[in-house]
Amino acid sequence: AGMAVQVAVLPSPRCLFDDPVQIRVAGLRPQQAVTLRASLVDESGELFQAHALYRAGSSGELDLSRSPALGGSYLGVEPMGLLWALQSKTPYKRLAKRNVLTPFRVDLEVYEGHGDMSRLLGKCTNERWFLGEGVRRISVREGRLKATLFLPPGPGPFPGLIDLYGSGGGLIEYRASLLASRGFVTLALAYMSFEDIPAMPEILELSYFEEAVNFLRKQQQVKDTGIGVLGLSKGADLALSMATFLPGIKAAVSISGSSFNSFIPLKGDGFTIPPHPYDLGRMKISGESGLVDFSDVLDDHRDPATWDCRIPVEKSLAKFLFLSGLDDMNWKSDLYCRDAVQRLQQYGREVEFYSYSGAGHLLEPPYLPLCQVSIHRVLGMFVLWGGQWREHAKAQEDAWRRIQAFFWRHL
Repeated sequence: AGMAVQVAVLPSPRCLFDDPVQIRVAGLRPQQAVTLRASLVDESGELFQAHALYRAGSSGELDLSRSPALGGSYLGVEPMGLLWALQSKTPYKRLAKRNVLTPFRVDLEVYEGHGDMSRLLGKCTNERWFLGEGVRRISVREGRLKATLFLPPGPGPFPGLIDLYGSGGGLIEYRASLLASRGFVTLALAYMSFEDIPAMPEILELSYFEEAVNFLRKQQQVKDTGIGVLGLSKGADLALSMATFLPGIKAAVSISGSSFNSFIPLKGDGFTIPPHPYDLGRMKISGESGLVDFSDVLDDHRDPATWDCRIPVEKSLAKFLFLSGLDDMNWKSDLYCRDAVQRLQQYGREVEFYSYSGAGHLLEPPYLPLCQVSIHRVLGMFVLWGGQWREHAKAQEDAWRRIQAFFWRHL
């Protein structure tokens, strides 16, 4: 019967979630047709799967960094395709990590042929962690703060980051924990729909975010040269507001954001920035599926009547990085990004920006699969996010590199 079929994940079957791996299969017959399948069960018991058809080389080996997929969830040479193409059995689920103290386990299986997958030839498990060796997770409930602090191992000092997610609310830790695993002291901060913070606060106070900055700056492992802040969607305009109005912020990253205040008034010291005007009557709901397209709900940001909602980013001394997907179907993030960049350039400010064709709204750490539609936790509706699978996956890899390089350079 020859040699048993071995599936290997190199350099190690255990890695961080944002680590690329090499998937290899040995012990096949020359030119043998096989199907590879990846399966992952998330914390709510939801099954995500991807599969691809391959043919072994002349030596009976298969290396996903060299062999092209001939069909299935993706085509061509895609070393990490089995991960980024994972799709839920139930439609409209988003793969997100709630408890960063446990890994995601990805089962990789090899089946005979390109047909019914009845004969399993070999398998292995790739353990993908969100918390690196020795990174500490500390729950923070100090003053008004509801946050989680992640400390890399060692005395440091490390650059300090504040991490903000979007209007879905909650305390989202997986991006912050990965960044801490890469050498940043990171504070994941909740600001809506968490514990006693309402789903839709009537007002957000800048002083709350200032508390977070002060808390982070007094950690002894944090470099005293200034703090970085990154935000996605609603979190992105909050990151820009922090960089504009609060001292000590040196670098800010906006992912799928805007340089105007969105949806909730922001109260500063002696001023309030109203939310950019919007009309939910302009949302488009597609017939049978009930999916919501929000991209037209905001008034035109070029209309001077909306300008009291702008964040005066040009007054900030911080460095900025803007990232957006050209296939964002949630809102016009590329347009809003170009508006911000233009304003900063007009005032001679330093700004970097990248827009990704085929990428959607939810630009996440790499290898988290694209989520084109999911339920918005606060609105309770199925919202379109946009994105094409392969392009979105490539965008996430590139954006993740750029975010880290940007913070290392400026902090």
